[in-house]
Amino acid sequence: MISLHNKNAVIYGAGGSLGGAMAKAFAASGAKVFLTGIHLDKVQKVANEIVASGGYAEAAEVDALDEKAVNDHIASVVQKAGTVDISVNAAWNGVVQGVPLTEISVTDFVTPIQMAIQSRFITGVAAAKVMIKQKSGVILNLTATPGGIGYPYTGGFAPTCAAIESLSRNLAVEFGVYCIRSVNIRSSGSPDSKVFRDAMESRPDVMKTVLSNMEGDTMLKKLAMMEDITNAAVFLVSDMAAKITGVTIDITVGTTAGLNYRVGFPAFNEFE
Repeated sequence: MISLHNKNAVIYGAGGSLGGAMAKAFAASGAKVFLTGIHLDKVQKVANEIVASGGYAEAAEVDALDEKAVNDHIASVVQKAGTVDISVNAAWNGVVQGVPLTEISVTDFVTPIQMAIQSRFITGVAAAKVMIKQKSGVILNLTATPGGIGYPYTGGFAPTCAAIESLSRNLAVEFGVYCIRSVNIRSSGSPDSKVFRDAMESRPDVMKTVLSNMEGDTMLKKLAMMEDITNAAVFLVSDMAAKITGVTIDITVGTTAGLNYRVGFPAFNEFE
């Protein structure tokens, strides 16, 4: 098992499905996790589950778009724990999808780009200022399939992903001299995440087709589950990935390397 013992991790958007899963995975690997979000009740619920499982977690209400709130919180973490070794931003971006570019409003298109870059800049720089003094640390961001391939009806989400990946590279370039790593995970949608579960409950017939098409786009005809994403995240923020920086790790099951919907399951006798 990969160890994150003696690591302190700050997670923004920890009340969300993937943010919460990462927090639990980090804590299970030995990290002390400091969870933040705009809804304290959701973040506290995750923290309580971690503590009940024997881990260390603290929850705080922090808006990742508020520079002062982020800086004040990270200062409190340093005061309590001494270091900030890991910073993860999984905060919500206000994404509107499923609308053609000819019909989406300017506000709905631009909002996720502005929200995502503002919060990732604020949290990334706040972490870097602490990590520069330590001369160590990892900044982890998250994007999705549209960051690596043209994907219709994703509205402002596609340029949002591309912008986050660009920022992640620049964080790595500027702060690498201080032994700070910046990495990004690009994932496909996970069927076991809350957004997909909720959609399945409200529109099961539509979502069955959507998920089937998404699986068809992949090379393995499977979508990455949240555990696949969190396993990669634990590795990337650990010392085992000490020389990995400035890159996006793709966990779209091959989708961004080549859409595979035309290739179906072959008959077994083809290989006999």
